[in-house]
Amino acid sequence: MLVRGTLVDIPTADGTADAYLAHPDDGRAHPGVILFTDAFGLRPHVEGMADRLAAAGYAVLAPNLFYRAGRAPVFDLPERIDLEQADELFGRIFPLIETLTPDANSRDADAYLRWLAESPLVQDGQVGLTGYCFGAMLALRAAASHPDRIAVAAGFHGGRLATDSPDSPHLGADRITAELYFGHADEDPSLPPEQIDRLAAALTAAGVRYRAEVYAGAPHGYTQADTNRYDAVAAERHWEALLGLLKRALPA
Repeated sequence: MLVRGTLVDIPTADGTADAYLAHPDDGRAHPGVILFTDAFGLRPHVEGMADRLAAAGYAVLAPNLFYRAGRAPVFDLPERIDLEQADELFGRIFPLIETLTPDANSRDADAYLRWLAESPLVQDGQVGLTGYCFGAMLALRAAASHPDRIAVAAGFHGGRLATDSPDSPHLGADRITAELYFGHADEDPSLPPEQIDRLAAALTAAGVRYRAEVYAGAPHGYTQADTNRYDAVAAERHWEALLGLLKRALPA
């Protein structure tokens, strides 16, 4: 399927978010999906992921999550990101992540969902979410803050999903009506076994439909082909799970 990708601007409560929109180039409206990036933000690799989803029949919006700090690319990234040599880069990224509070996340999700609802390229009705790394946390929070708009949400190698913090994402489980899927990274320090168990317990207690799998041997960041944590086998497993989830709930 031919895909068209364009850059769009989205009015938000806090400014204007630039984003990449990928959609089938057939003149028809398609189910909407929001792609929440990892901590390195909107970049060519992410646009390629959006294109792959669009080729499966979806209108995919990948926002610049750090738009408050400037238009993408917010960071000067190497062609291949070595996470073992990225201390300076993380020193610039972490303060921006901290600005994405639950309230800011909710305001942004509201803007993204409103933009999709108004786009002639997107079918009416609920949308899907997919998130990577800290984007999985944003997807989980958006599913809780906008339950009437979200049909499905997936998170891959997500971190800090069920911490001891009073604003931990898992605490919104009782507001979620979407079907969820999680592809956890194996031996991931950002989501240790106790957090995996705590997340599962919260979702089960709330009656949320979900499936969670630990991808054995896959490191944190396994879906991101422009980093040294990429795992091709785990990445393809993620695509199979994500597309299966979307096709069940949002048939293209």
